[in-house]
Amino acid sequence: MAQAKAIEAPPVEGGNNATDRCPMIDFVNLVSGKWAIPILYRLIVTGCPIRFGELQRAVAPITQKELTRQLRLFEHRGLVYRKVYAEMPPRVEYEITPMGRTLRGTLDSLADWMRVNASHLIT
Repeated sequence: MAQAKAIEAPPVEGGNNATDRCPMIDFVNLVSGKWAIPILYRLIVTGCPIRFGELQRAVAPITQKELTRQLRLFEHRGLVYRKVYAEMPPRVEYEITPMGRTLRGTLDSLADWMRVNASHLIT
């Protein structure tokens, strides 16, 4: 699957130079991808460590490869913790970080908006 291309940011209205960025462009780039928001939201609402297989079932039908890719990206960005237990078979758990938890209100409002408006959207 092709990696999503970063969206070019237009100057912010009223800004005086091209380095003024629209924060929504950065947010969309942070959570871009079909599975990004469902993964983050599941980690947030779970509120505790979750094993890889349980997370994969919760956001099905995501592939193992795509879930791994997204979780690594979120870990790199500081939104998700990954803990590996030295046991056989290996056990890995994922948990949202405190910074990731700050997305709760934003994602809750998006979910609420969708519940209210889904039946009115043209598909």
